[in-house]
Amino acid sequence: MNPTEEELVHQLNQPHRRAGAFSVIVRTYQERLYWHIRKMVLSHEDANDILQNTFMKAWNGLDGFRAESQISTWLYRIATNETLTFLTNKRMRNQGSIDDVDEVLLQNLKADAYFNGSDIQMKLQKAILTLPEKQRLVFNMKYFDDITYEKMEAILGTSVGALKASYHFAVKKIEKYFSEDDEL
Repeated sequence: MNPTEEELVHQLNQPHRRAGAFSVIVRTYQERLYWHIRKMVLSHEDANDILQNTFMKAWNGLDGFRAESQISTWLYRIATNETLTFLTNKRMRNQGSIDDVDEVLLQNLKADAYFNGSDIQMKLQKAILTLPEKQRLVFNMKYFDDITYEKMEAILGTSVGALKASYHFAVKKIEKYFSEDDEL
């Protein structure tokens, strides 16, 4: 039986129980966080590296965790920041435009042995890559993870209204991508 959120927070504050509680947190959230990250970077290896960095930052930041938000919200915020930092660094290393980096991400996905998606899934990923990063992030969190706008607000520090607008515009752009592709 897994401990409750309150029990985990209590255990995290006890030095002799901290490692065990953190292991429970890792087991509980690693798959969800992996897919949250993976949807942004598209590469299995990159997602694994970012996930590892996320948990290292979380472990190192435990003393600063005040339980003002849920553990999952805190972890998603760290994972999101790590992912955005990774994408920014990748763009700077490639010294290219966003489109160049997105093309690299798409090529990585096509070459990824762990991606076994159909043509329609690849087309959806291409459409998602046409979105600005913020819209891509909001779309992925809402569409794939079914995260509420209120939880996204806590993770991203953006108002619910702005998040709803981002999601709406993302959906419209994806619909346009599919309709334009059908016309070709």
